[in-house]
Amino acid sequence: MDESLGSILLVDDEQAILDFVSYNLKHQGYKVLTAQNGVDALALFKAHSVDMAILDIMLPGMDGYEICRRIRLTSNIPVMFLSARDTEVDKIVGLEIGADDYLAKPFGVRELLARVKALLRRKNIDTQESQNTESRYQANGVVIDKLAHTANYLGKAIDLTPREFELLAVLVKHAGKVLSREKLLQDAWDWQYLVETKTVDTHIKRLRDKLRLAGGDPNAMVETVRGYGYRFKA
Repeated sequence: MDESLGSILLVDDEQAILDFVSYNLKHQGYKVLTAQNGVDALALFKAHSVDMAILDIMLPGMDGYEICRRIRLTSNIPVMFLSARDTEVDKIVGLEIGADDYLAKPFGVRELLARVKALLRRKNIDTQESQNTESRYQANGVVIDKLAHTANYLGKAIDLTPREFELLAVLVKHAGKVLSREKLLQDAWDWQYLVETKTVDTHIKRLRDKLRLAGGDPNAMVETVRGYGYRFKA
């Protein structure tokens, strides 16, 4: 088998879903590790080099949210939720705790494969950028180091979730430019399919709160451009 496309951790308590999804992923050339509960999933994650995780939410014992939280303690691999819970609240919670994408069941296998490909492509682009291009951005007292995955304001660390960090990095990198919500979704998370652009507003609010805690003036730093999007002041 050609494993060059990457290794994927697939977690679901339904054997039929595991069989169906892993078959299609393997057919595309991915290596697939499967688990039906959180304990086994985290054991596989620690024991193997995994490039991506696809998680159900409703699992026996430890749910998918907690698995995602624990993965995020040590890794920034792409994480996708694949769940029957499809309300906007479910999606926002999943994305807030560090997931990169959310696909509701029932789903089309072509869309699933396209999303997996997009997330892994983004991961590879980020890796290449950190190796080959400048990975440090700064504006208005904020310094972002993509390689070290750190953010600070006038030397004081800013406590950010992975998604907040990516959003702030995009804003600071393009300081002075107005970025639409769609542009922010695409550049920060590569979400070509997610249409709830109000998710950006939720992240911006939380980001402003974190900047305020670090001692900055968030409304002067992250400006709202009505009818279009946001701009980080240069």
